[in-house]
Amino acid sequence: MGKVLIVYYSLSGNTKQAAEAVAEGASRTPDTEVEIKDALKAGPADLLACDAIGVGTPDYFSYMAGGLKDFFDRSFYPTQGQVVGKPCGVFVTHGGGGKAVESVKSLCTAFKFEVVADPVLVQNAPDAKAKKALAALGRTLATMAQK
Repeated sequence: MGKVLIVYYSLSGNTKQAAEAVAEGASRTPDTEVEIKDALKAGPADLLACDAIGVGTPDYFSYMAGGLKDFFDRSFYPTQGQVVGKPCGVFVTHGGGGKAVESVKSLCTAFKFEVVADPVLVQNAPDAKAKKALAALGRTLATMAQK
């Protein structure tokens, strides 16, 4: 059984909806356990316990939200060298920019995660098209978690 962890930060609820859509996609893959955690409540133990991770954030000033950055900050040294190659997917909600994706991808590179899909950028709240793309990301993470 593979475990997918979805870590997100959300103030308006848009990124939470996106995280739920990723989880929905992942949960449709047999033998997959899915856990969704607010970034402020997730930590190194969660990262070590999963087989794949999805990370989501709103775009604030062309950078990831502080809550997600906090998760990365708290998790880096305690997991260093133990998460190399862990499958990862990124999703970002935004009001018209979406440039925060670069800051998230940069940290995923620092952790040495393997980004297994193109990032999903969602303008405002996820609509049907965005939910479909987010669910596909979840299915990819679940498939990678099985390996």
